[in-house]
Amino acid sequence: MKENELLDIITVYFKEKIFDNHKINSLKTHSKLKSYKINPIIVKYLSKLLENDFTPIGIAKALYYPRILGTSINTSFGTRIQNMFVELGLAQGSLIKGMDIEFIDKIDNRKKWCQLKSGPNTINSEDVNPLLRKFTTVTNLARTNSMKLNNSDLILGVLYGDKEQLSQHYQKIDKQFPVIIGEEFWHRLTGFPDFYNKLVSNLDKMILNIDTEDFFKKGYMTLAKEIEESDLFDFE
Repeated sequence: MKENELLDIITVYFKEKIFDNHKINSLKTHSKLKSYKINPIIVKYLSKLLENDFTPIGIAKALYYPRILGTSINTSFGTRIQNMFVELGLAQGSLIKGMDIEFIDKIDNRKKWCQLKSGPNTINSEDVNPLLRKFTTVTNLARTNSMKLNNSDLILGVLYGDKEQLSQHYQKIDKQFPVIIGEEFWHRLTGFPDFYNKLVSNLDKMILNIDTEDFFKKGYMTLAKEIEESDLFDFE
């Protein structure tokens, strides 16, 4: 597949599978009161911060904003990209527990077993040792099964960012197993040296042209109406 063709396919995938799905879920799920576990004291305080009053709109914004702007899309991002790599034939789902994908590295032509992470700050200190244990377990399994695998074939692939941005937690892992990030990761996966930068540019253009259809406001207004009619709050 040619580079421009792959760029176009992945750009469309981002739009349809990530951004459009986010929009659909925002209206279908996150605008429903039942999808939230509510701390009534905290949401009243947040309503006051947002609207300077305790109102259905304020409560709706306090619930809806963090869900839509944070958790709902960030949670699905890595899984969607993992599925995309498999669907496009860039990688296979890994049969080894603890690894996400397997692919032939286009730089050194060796098979790589890879766990995927989204960005350079997406793990915490308590994630480091469990990740190292997973990688060590795979190494031991490979030796037991006489697989021709060395430590550099087990990688942590980080989808965006650059080496200088890697947190100290990633740097600790990188001392034992390679952490491959951003431009280098996409080069190894696709075979195109500047693929990552071109993809970022494509995505920037696509995002600027997205018609949001004002779904954000529609969602919290729907939620506010349900809150107003609910017995959970007394706005008198």
